[in-house]
Amino acid sequence: MKEKVILAYSGGLDTTAIIPWLKENFDYEVICVCIDCGQAEELDGLDERAKFCGASKLYVLDVIDEFCDEYVMPCVKAHAVYENKYLLGTSMARPLIAKKLVEIARKEGATAICHGATGKGNDQIRFELGIKALAPDLKIIAAWRNEKWTMDSRESEIEYCKAHGIDLPFSADSSYSRDRNLWHISHEGLELEDPANEPNYEHLLVLGTTPEKAPDEPEYVTMTFEKGTPTSINGEKMKVSDIIRKLNELGGKHGIGIVDIVENRVVGMKSRGVYETPGGTILYEAHQQLEELILDRETTTTKLDMGNKFAQIVYEGKWFTPLREAVQAFIESTQENVTGEVKFKLYKGNIIKAGTTSPYSLYNESIASFTTGDLYDHHDAEGFINLFGLSSKVRAMKQQEIEKNK
Repeated sequence: MKEKVILAYSGGLDTTAIIPWLKENFDYEVICVCIDCGQAEELDGLDERAKFCGASKLYVLDVIDEFCDEYVMPCVKAHAVYENKYLLGTSMARPLIAKKLVEIARKEGATAICHGATGKGNDQIRFELGIKALAPDLKIIAAWRNEKWTMDSRESEIEYCKAHGIDLPFSADSSYSRDRNLWHISHEGLELEDPANEPNYEHLLVLGTTPEKAPDEPEYVTMTFEKGTPTSINGEKMKVSDIIRKLNELGGKHGIGIVDIVENRVVGMKSRGVYETPGGTILYEAHQQLEELILDRETTTTKLDMGNKFAQIVYEGKWFTPLREAVQAFIESTQENVTGEVKFKLYKGNIIKAGTTSPYSLYNESIASFTTGDLYDHHDAEGFINLFGLSSKVRAMKQQEIEKNK
């Protein structure tokens, strides 16, 4: 019997060409696995295509709810943002994909897992770190880094397929390189490769419109949260995945969540891309709007550091590590009282606060108002300032003494 290889299959040209390449160069039985994280119509016709190209079978695994509940929500609760802009749409999904590839490899008794990520990107790292952490005994084949892989363009991949009797409706025309799931869609390539160029939004956008073309009237939205997890929109209770779908619809309509970024990849190079994350941008903002009422100053400060650390961990593909578990445990502990209701309005790319309430709010009007209340005496500030600024005063006195003695 032939050894089996599990191929992470998207249905695109790269992974389609990899099927006959694996059979020709390694004599494997190829089992394709497509992980559905919310790619929508991108999954149409995959079974027929995979088998036509030589795969013995195709698994299509719907993991949308697991993706939202166990991978997206920890990032939302952490307010994990990479380099102040990127909401980790691709990064969040990769560890789950790696996990499912390993599960199918065990089920099928496969000896290897193959992926089509390029040797310049982050995904090769994310896939392989995940596989190594969960199944260190399995062989990993990175097609684009393999010496037997000789294709270097879409044209050469199409010619390779044709030479193997595979004539599929792929075009050699240039197009954006995209990654899509329920959380976001990313765009790279074409005019975006030069940071001097403005993105061609008319050609580029998939999930929404630009703020200029958004409605001229604002739209109010109310959301509720329980322990940091969203539970309803405008009074309608929903599971997390449906909340993200609804927020994508609202955010896309109002031009929310379009980000143009030059980011630092793990491998050391800079890359430019445009991300559409309409629902995710709203969810991050709504969650933070509620947290502002509830978390104390010291916890807020530390959580900002932990959120940045969590973003780095996720971006670098280190999900299956003790550090991720430890940071996530801290984040979860901060969410115990993050319960309440937020109201905001969406208007031409903006998310504008319109009121926040929580039974756990630390905001006290008696203390915060300009009038003197029972809990705060203005005179108390004098002693506090004297002690809080003591080190600064002592240092200044010493400097005066030194200057005087010169």
